Amino acid sequence: MKRKKFVDLSLPIESGLPSDPPMMIPKIDYVDHIQGAEGMKEFFPGVTPEQLPGGMGWAVEFLTLATHSGTHLDAPYHYHPTMDKGKLSFTIDQIPLDWCFSNGVVLDFRHKADGERIRAVDIEKELKRIKYKVRPLDIVLIQTGADAAWGTPAYLTKGAGMDRESTLFLTEKGVKVVGIDAWSWDRPLPFLAKEFKRTGDPRVIWEAHFAGIEIGYCHMEKLANLSAIGKPHGFKVCCFPINIKKASAGWVRPVAIVEEKA
Repeated sequence: MKRKKFVDLSLPIESGLPSDPPMMIPKIDYVDHIQGAEGMKEFFPGVTPEQLPGGMGWAVEFLTLATHSGTHLDAPYHYHPTMDKGKLSFTIDQIPLDWCFSNGVVLDFRHKADGERIRAVDIEKELKRIKYKVRPLDIVLIQTGADAAWGTPAYLTKGAGMDRESTLFLTEKGVKVVGIDAWSWDRPLPFLAKEFKRTGDPRVIWEAHFAGIEIGYCHMEKLANLSAIGKPHGFKVCCFPINIKKASAGWVRPVAIVEEKA
C-alpha cells in the first residue's frame, strides 16, 4: 500500500526581507481583527463592536509586490516579445496547463561554487549519475543550495546558475517548465555583470533567460525544500501559476507529489 507525500517547494511572500533588490521587496499591510471590526461598519451600518464575536471582525492583508516576488513562474514573455524563433511569446495567462503538471526530476549541483556555470556537460553527467533520461514535458528542478540563504542579502549572490547551452539542452528535449532554488535561473546578476565588464561580451547578459527566444519555456525561481523530495525522479510536480492578464510571471506554489510505502 502506498501513500502520497506532498512537498511544498515554495518560499512564503514576506514583508521587508532583503532577499530581493530594493525595488522588488514585498510590502504587506496587515489589518487585524480589531481594525476589521471598524471596517465592517461600512457594510453593516449601525453595528457596534459589542455585537461582534469578542468585539472583532475580519482580518485582511494588502500587498505591494512584483509578479517576480516570492516563488514564481516566469513566462516566455519575460525574456523577449517573441519565442520559438519569431512567434509571439506566451504571457503567464497563456501558459498551457499541461506544462504545469508532469513528472519531476531533481538535478543536484550543490557542489558547484556560487556564480559558477551549470553547463550542458554537467547536466549530462548528473543525468547519468541518477540513471535518468529526460522526456518531453518533464519538469526539471535545479538544486544549488542557495535557498539556505533566503531572508538575507547574501541570497542574491548564492548558487550556481544555468547558461544558454544548458538551457537549450533541456528545451530541445521538449522540456517546457524548469525551476531553480536560487534567485535567478541564470547565474547571480553580480557575476554576470562582472564578467561583462571584464570581457565586454554581451552574450553573457541573461544568457539562460534569452535562450527562450529560440525555444519558449517557463522557469520557476526561488524554489525551496528540494532535498525533502527524497529522490531524484519518480515523482510528480504541480506548479499552476496565478492567472494574471498579460503578465510576464505569476506567483506559484509548486508541490512535489511523492508516492511512498505506507
